[in-house]
Amino acid sequence: MIPIRMLRTTAVAAAALGLVLAGSALADPDGLKHESWNWNGNLGTAHKLEINGVNGHIEAEPGTGDHVVITAEKTGRKHDPSVVKIAVHQDSNGIVVCAEYPGESSPCKLIGMGFHDRANDVTVDFHVMVPPGVQFTANTVNGAVHARGLQGPVKAHTVNGACDIETSRSGQASTVNGAVHAAVGRLDPNDELSFSTVNGAITLQLPSNLDAELSSSTVNGNIHTDFPINISSGWGPRSASGRIGKGGARLSAHTVNGSIRFERVNSL
Repeated sequence: MIPIRMLRTTAVAAAALGLVLAGSALADPDGLKHESWNWNGNLGTAHKLEINGVNGHIEAEPGTGDHVVITAEKTGRKHDPSVVKIAVHQDSNGIVVCAEYPGESSPCKLIGMGFHDRANDVTVDFHVMVPPGVQFTANTVNGAVHARGLQGPVKAHTVNGACDIETSRSGQASTVNGAVHAAVGRLDPNDELSFSTVNGAITLQLPSNLDAELSSSTVNGNIHTDFPINISSGWGPRSASGRIGKGGARLSAHTVNGSIRFERVNSL
């Protein structure tokens, strides 16, 4: 966990590392107030990038080299967007970015769990350029996560919103109210792929040569698979567990209200 007091020294550290922080604020005719925020820097030998939001979407697309570019659009009607700060912490493991709401006292990585002033109506929408090979994690509460065309492991988590991820490596995604769509590529035998929602369908696009141990279930919906499954237990229209191919990677997909589809595609 990363103490907040460390994060508040970020501006000084950023200047020392040659990073760029910038912002601008304006109001539109509808009474919405906006403020833009920008950050860019190099990961170097680090391999992790994490974005923690509360209210707002997170979108990610491929970057180049080891260069990270992050932009955020803060919008509020009742509250001034400037009261929500964006903290950046960088160390040898990578970069963690958090939307900090007033009154926040929990560590950066817990901000996405909803510990903030719930009356604050400011939303923060992030857009991220993710370098190839980087492990990308996106956490928010009220908003969707979209990560397309990435080339490293992806983890996406929200509560109210959809998760839509695409990567040439492994992935995980979870929400409560929303659909889950994931397209993944090359998998290692030790990879864990976990996808879940409560109210929504799950659609997984998986490599044609998939080797995995499968666990899947739904309460109100059906399961469709393009892959033959060597059943170990629980086969039926609403549950399926067993081995695909030679086994190896662990694959789970669970929902309550929605169907599950395992689609065979060429590797990304």
